Amino acid sequence: MIKPRVKICCISSIEEAMTAIAHGASALGLVGHMPSGPGIISDALIEQIARKVPPPVSTFLLTSETRPQNIITHYKRVNTTTIQIVDALEKREYEALRKELPNVKLVQVIHVADESSKKEAIEISQYVDALLLDSGNPNLPIKELGGTGRTHNWEISRQIREAIQIPLFLAGGINKDNVKQAVQVVQPFGLDLCSSVRTDGKLDPEKLEDFFKAIDF
Repeated sequence: MIKPRVKICCISSIEEAMTAIAHGASALGLVGHMPSGPGIISDALIEQIARKVPPPVSTFLLTSETRPQNIITHYKRVNTTTIQIVDALEKREYEALRKELPNVKLVQVIHVADESSKKEAIEISQYVDALLLDSGNPNLPIKELGGTGRTHNWEISRQIREAIQIPLFLAGGINKDNVKQAVQVVQPFGLDLCSSVRTDGKLDPEKLEDFFKAIDF
């Protein structure tokens, strides 16, 4: 079993970023404007954090924009290494993003609900650099686009991982107690965490340490 990379999401300060990196994070999630969920910070702060993060750690802008030009505009305010698109991209216009931002990695979130999610994931995997499987619900009146703390059906996640040719990140309710099972079932390239390594909304060094110990298979 290959040890997965770990992305710590909902980073809210330069201090949190450095704490996550010190414990072993290889990527950081920086949450832009969202209709709901934790960790939302200003674009100015995202840009400050992204500038301070040393290579080779990746910085992910989480954007809820769904039109290519709006995503491009959002990205140019923050200059992260990666764009994480948390909602469905309008008309699947990934080529517009590629043309304007050729050196930026694209990660599409798929909110795993049922077998239809597998079909969606396989189709979209042709256009992006990685998929991130999460447990939100974009069909609610106020969309849930991440940070729910809920798990989803990992068997579907495994089927998606087996069917695609690009890296897959697993998110949604992963913690120190269930991570070994999650990795055994899905065998993802990476794991994505937010609430499980926080106390009262703040990144908790003890929980980070416990989590990284739990994946030291």
